[in-house]
Amino acid sequence: MEEKLREIIEPLVLHAGMDLVQVEYLRAQAGMTLRITIDKAGGVSVEDCAQISRLVSDVLDVKDPIPGAYNLEVSSPGINRPLVKEDDFRRFAGEKAYIKTRTMIDGRRRYRGIIKKIEDGRVHVEASDGEFVIPFDEISRARLDII
Repeated sequence: MEEKLREIIEPLVLHAGMDLVQVEYLRAQAGMTLRITIDKAGGVSVEDCAQISRLVSDVLDVKDPIPGAYNLEVSSPGINRPLVKEDDFRRFAGEKAYIKTRTMIDGRRRYRGIIKKIEDGRVHVEASDGEFVIPFDEISRARLDII
């Protein structure tokens, strides 16, 4: 569902001059929630979130890809921005990140360190206990680790 929604939403966000960071469709306390995270150079304003919310809401009302009711949330990625695409790792090379993998790699599933580079589908991370090479496809969750 999330990939289908991304295909619908991403062109709208790009046309508005922003980047689509993440699309999550999840069960929340108040029912189903569609959470969209956007970003742009210089940061995202409340007006940016409102603009994308209106655009997405209008298009989803017409295309109707989601059965039943849901809540729509549009927000900025915050200081500990999720890292979702390979380009995110390129963009934030030199920054501290927290990465969790699907399976054990080098005897662990959690890594905290500086993103050195991404090359040939592998993320190179320099941690306090060495440098690790993590296949991008094995990453289940990653984010900047500013605070």
